[in-house]
Amino acid sequence: MSISQKYGRTYHYPFSPGTTSDDRIQHHYWEQLEKIPALIHTEKLDGENNCLSRHGVFARSHAAPTTSPWTESLRRFWQLIRNDLGTLEIFLENLYAVHSIEYRSLEHHFYVFGIRQQDQWLSWEETRFYAAMLDLPTVPVIGSFKPAGDRPSFEKEVLQLAAGRGLFDPHDAYSGNLATIEGIVTRNSESYPVAGFADNVFKYVRKGHVKTDQHWTRNWKRAALNNEGGTYVDHQ
Repeated sequence: MSISQKYGRTYHYPFSPGTTSDDRIQHHYWEQLEKIPALIHTEKLDGENNCLSRHGVFARSHAAPTTSPWTESLRRFWQLIRNDLGTLEIFLENLYAVHSIEYRSLEHHFYVFGIRQQDQWLSWEETRFYAAMLDLPTVPVIGSFKPAGDRPSFEKEVLQLAAGRGLFDPHDAYSGNLATIEGIVTRNSESYPVAGFADNVFKYVRKGHVKTDQHWTRNWKRAALNNEGGTYVDHQ
């Protein structure tokens, strides 16, 4: 039995080319978007989904706290803040270990993308507020909008944004070549119920983004930061 509820599966846009056999697709995404007053696009980062709660630091499964070596510094940080979390669950992208993309302009290893409190996902404004209180950055926002116009124009805009390189200078971790961002996550910028997750969060992922295999954990390497030795979670 899980200690807490794990992060929900994010449905792909039907025009997202990076789907796999076990992914889910939201074919009626446009009808859902039209019901949401304000949305944001955030950069999908190539890391591990981690959660900080009063119960511990979790990876994708919430059956038990993680003990992976690439969460060691995050677990030390958690020891400092665990008594301040209360009912908040902080979900973040852990870029400490290089996966398929190597980011060559990182200021931090951990980027918050969502905060859950009991049966609600907090608004983006609240998410940024609590992240700042914990001295953690949030994932980059690459667009904010209200659903308007037509579906083809929206899809064209997403494709254009997904062709960008983002803020962290991404390179293919294996070839060293320049890379585009992994994808885009679109979310309701206001709060919404946990039960409504699938109708409020959507993603576009580029084709062939995953290049790691089952041996990845044996040969992983730590991602470098722009200013090594600065004031980061890793140096708490």
